[in-house]
Amino acid sequence: MNIAALREQITRARQHEVQTGQLKKQLEVQLPHLHPSINLPEQDPHAALVGFVDAYIDQVPELLEAANAVAREAGIESQIKPVLKIAEAYFLQPPAIMHGQVGLGCLLDEAYLAHRLVEEVNDLYIKHFKQPLIPLDTTVANLIAHQLIGEAFANQLDEVVHHSVDEMLNDESFALESVEAYRDKLSSPDTGAAWKRWPCLSRQLGVGLELDQSA
Repeated sequence: MNIAALREQITRARQHEVQTGQLKKQLEVQLPHLHPSINLPEQDPHAALVGFVDAYIDQVPELLEAANAVAREAGIESQIKPVLKIAEAYFLQPPAIMHGQVGLGCLLDEAYLAHRLVEEVNDLYIKHFKQPLIPLDTTVANLIAHQLIGEAFANQLDEVVHHSVDEMLNDESFALESVEAYRDKLSSPDTGAAWKRWPCLSRQLGVGLELDQSA
């Protein structure tokens, strides 16, 4: 995993934001039009939104680094590494659909791809193993990012994710002789202990989602 390259890309995007204020201006325009389910603090909601985007992006290398470390320690690297490499590639070699974009706004799109890939693979692993590959629930954060990116383009990004998952994993992937041994390893104390050292970063993003607006 080239975690250093991911962090360097985030650093460059932050420098671009300091120089241009591009993301800040974009979010100022979006703020009045966000879906009412997005729950922002009353005091300085704009700053909270900027902080959310920055943290959401910053979470990607942390998540990939954590997953890589756990995969090594738990002996499941061969199953997890392909997932991590695709998520990494979204940052380092983004799909053509995002050609020409720069700054934190662009990285929000790429971070969304990486987070959604993990979410989709988690769903597959829950289906087959009754537990997630990576025990980090980013569903709410992804729904908020989807809103910020915009329905039409976010849906296109979702299609990129679905294509990647379909190419990488299918039911046959879980019908191998090694799956039973992997299932035992996945639920082993070693795996659980390794994950407990990493915080649930999604709880620190500072923006919530009220899913039931009728309450």
